[in-house]
Amino acid sequence: MSDDTNDRPTRGEPASSGRPELPKRPALLVLLAVIVGAEALVMAGVVLWLVVELMTVRPTSYETAVAILVLAAIAAVFLGFVAVHILRARSWTRAATLTWQLLQVVIAIGCFQGMVATPTIGWYLLLPAVLAIILLFTPPVVAATRRDV
Repeated sequence: MSDDTNDRPTRGEPASSGRPELPKRPALLVLLAVIVGAEALVMAGVVLWLVVELMTVRPTSYETAVAILVLAAIAAVFLGFVAVHILRARSWTRAATLTWQLLQVVIAIGCFQGMVATPTIGWYLLLPAVLAIILLFTPPVVAATRRDV
C-alpha cells in the first residue's frame, strides 16, 4: 500500500507534473547543436547530389564514385548523431565536433587556392567551422559537457 499523503504538495509548493525536471541547456550549447545539425543536413544534401550525379553522369571510376558516396553518407550520419548528442551534453561530442570542424577548415583553405579555387564555398565552410570551434571552448559549453566522474 502506498502513502500518497507525503506526495502531495504543501501550501505554497508548486505542484509536480510527475515528470523529472530536465536540466537547462545553455544557449551556446543549443547554438552549437544547431550548427552541427545544419552541417549534417548539408552533408545529406551532398549525398543526394552525389546519388543523382552517379545515376545521370558516367563517372571515370565507379569504384571511386561509390567510395566517395559512402564516405559522404557516413559523414552525414555521424554529424547527425553528434548533433543529437550535443543536445544531450555528452562529453565525447566536444572531441568529435572539433575533429570535424578542423577537417572542414582544411577543406575550406583548399577552396581558396589552386587552379579551380572556389572562395565562396570556402567561406561557407570556414565561417561555421570557426564559430563552432569558438563555441566549443566557451565556459557554458565546456561546463555542460564536462564529465563528472
